Amino acid sequence: MILVLAPAMLGSVWLALGLGYLCGSLPWGLWLGRWFRGIDVRQHGSMNLGATNVYRVLGPGLGLTTLALDILKGAGPVWLIRGFAPALGPPPVQELLAVAAALGAVAGHIWTCFASFRGGKGVATTVGVLLALAPAAFGVFVAVFVATVASTRYVSLGSTLGAVAFSVALGWLTPSRTASPTFWLGLLLAAVVVIRHRENFRRLLRGEERRFSLKGGGAA
Repeated sequence: MILVLAPAMLGSVWLALGLGYLCGSLPWGLWLGRWFRGIDVRQHGSMNLGATNVYRVLGPGLGLTTLALDILKGAGPVWLIRGFAPALGPPPVQELLAVAAALGAVAGHIWTCFASFRGGKGVATTVGVLLALAPAAFGVFVAVFVATVASTRYVSLGSTLGAVAFSVALGWLTPSRTASPTFWLGLLLAAVVVIRHRENFRRLLRGEERRFSLKGGGAA
């Protein structure tokens, strides 16, 4: 099925994308570090705004708070779009707008306009997007992530394997996959997570990747 959008509906897609981007751009890791510790986390650890780096640099409290807020900024715009679903058009249009908001949120987290376009690796916000778009496949992501981190203590490995598992599960759960914007977004986000962790893979191969610790630590 090919979805043809009227010019007015194209404007709605751009609005959904913009809403997602603004929500995703909120750099909670940076702000919480500055507000509570006077620290710019971009100058410490892996030097990004992801929740794992915040956890390592600032401790579990601010790290878990950043994680929750980064997940929420991915899920929030998607839930908001779906809350207005009856007024947005037929189901295919509703799905397309939700996917546009999701894509914008992840892009905002990675390239935040509030922090010189230097954000995190997109994992936590991707998690929020997955939760809002496909809860069943999201459950697969969580199971693989938790099992991998529990057995290896590598957050980067858990994130990438979880993202790949999500895309596979989404393929099984999505009817008419080739016509589903959610399915294609899932594949794209899995690829983004893998690419954003390429340096972690190099460290893993060299035996230099730091393991996660509940007291703080682990590569972001």
